[in-house]
Amino acid sequence: MGLGVIGGLGPMATAYFMELVVGMTDAQRDQDHLEMIVYNAPSIPDRTGYILGHTKENPVVPMIEIGRQLAGLGVDCIAIPCVTAHYFYDTLAESIYAPIIHVLRETAGQLKRNHVKTAGIAATDGTIASGLFQKELKAAGISSILPSAERQQDIMDVIYKDIKAGRPVQKEKLNAAFQEMRNMGAEVIILGCTELSLVKRDHKLGAGYIDVLDVLAAASIKLCGKQLKEQYRCLITT
Repeated sequence: MGLGVIGGLGPMATAYFMELVVGMTDAQRDQDHLEMIVYNAPSIPDRTGYILGHTKENPVVPMIEIGRQLAGLGVDCIAIPCVTAHYFYDTLAESIYAPIIHVLRETAGQLKRNHVKTAGIAATDGTIASGLFQKELKAAGISSILPSAERQQDIMDVIYKDIKAGRPVQKEKLNAAFQEMRNMGAEVIILGCTELSLVKRDHKLGAGYIDVLDVLAAASIKLCGKQLKEQYRCLITT
């Protein structure tokens, strides 16, 4: 049947994810593209707020409901264009009867295949605090570099006050965070929030970045039996 997408986390990242899947597929005609069923649900409660105990609305409940609907429609696998939502991965995988792509694991695998030893993580407070990336990178033999508290706040400002709010990106804040992690030894910076993927879409960041939405799109194409364009075999920017 193709790919199921639990979307809306946030909405623009979901729309961009769909664009990436289409653009990265090696297709000669419409029929060569991947079929997708996208359930765009921006009403799902904020993941970071729940993980950090700031809100009590559990986002996993509607995610399970949507995932079960997608599984019932016969999708081959499910993608979630939200990194922080992977905090609930085990619960979702146990509750939804279709394979769910683990984008953090896929990202770590891409870095390992390209012999990266140290990676910086740009992500939400929820993703950082829960150690999601740190765990997957460690399992792949890769060291993690995290921003300082001040630079982490800058990243959160860009994600929540700029991108999610529909305002221009304060790119100088991101640049400061990225450069700090480079100075600490990061060979590659992981754009570990799908909102940050939109920054890469709109601004040239340069070499040494890997975008989780690129990784998720590539994995979705391959796992659902379609062909990936050759230029996307390595997803680290050059």
